[in-house]
Amino acid sequence: MARTVILAAILVAVAGCKDVAPDADQSAVIINPDDASRAALQQTVDAALGTEVLLADDALTGTSLLVIERNPSQSIGSTPAQGRNMDTPIQLRLVSDGSQCVLVDQRDGSRHVLENTSCVAEE
Repeated sequence: MARTVILAAILVAVAGCKDVAPDADQSAVIINPDDASRAALQQTVDAALGTEVLLADDALTGTSLLVIERNPSQSIGSTPAQGRNMDTPIQLRLVSDGSQCVLVDQRDGSRHVLENTSCVAEE
């Protein structure tokens, strides 16, 4: 009987540990944005995409999803080329892992820590 109780306790402990890690990330939004946090977001997004992008001052303060649309192709005269842009927009999601704000590229799952930034779970 003692063996059964010990075995059951071990199985419960092992099963409990397995469920903790996958739920660690929570969708988050930036709180109290300032010049330092905006600069950190700008640098992180530019580095993740390998190009400079234009971000609004309130980016990621109301929602955890940042959608980046590609610039339309330009013709020789600097006017937008005719036709539909079929490129899929790039999506970046802000999550909190409990101690850091992390920007996750939805294309490949790459993770980028945002320095000088405070965030809370998205409601």
